Amino acid sequence: MEETLIILKPDCMEKGVAGEVISRFEKAGFDIVAAKVMQLDGPILREHYAHVADKPFFPDIEAFMSSRPVMPMILRGENVIAKVRELLGPTNSKEAAAGTIRGDLGTDMMRNVVHASDGPETAAAEKKRFFPEL
Repeated sequence: MEETLIILKPDCMEKGVAGEVISRFEKAGFDIVAAKVMQLDGPILREHYAHVADKPFFPDIEAFMSSRPVMPMILRGENVIAKVRELLGPTNSKEAAAGTIRGDLGTDMMRNVVHASDGPETAAAEKKRFFPEL
């Protein structure tokens, strides 16, 4: 069984659709093996977004992702990384099809409801970053 990290982002929490998103993952057959609500700050965001931390748009990401508590979760299931990304749809919610989480609930590139690991190595690093106690 594979594991992945997802983060229910500030827009998800603000809109009150966390339950709907979690329900979609559960209906897809994934197990929640860890979850918590936390407030993200500069150091963890700079680490998490290291690949874009030097870009001019990073301050916008940092402001958005620290604007309210988020819910990181570890999901487990068969081929969970690819299947979660399929359920989510493209990163840009404007390009996501109806029926996908981002297509139904997202707004744009940043306000796209859920972050999800993009591969096994990323998932391992992100799980360690957000759940160091495991």
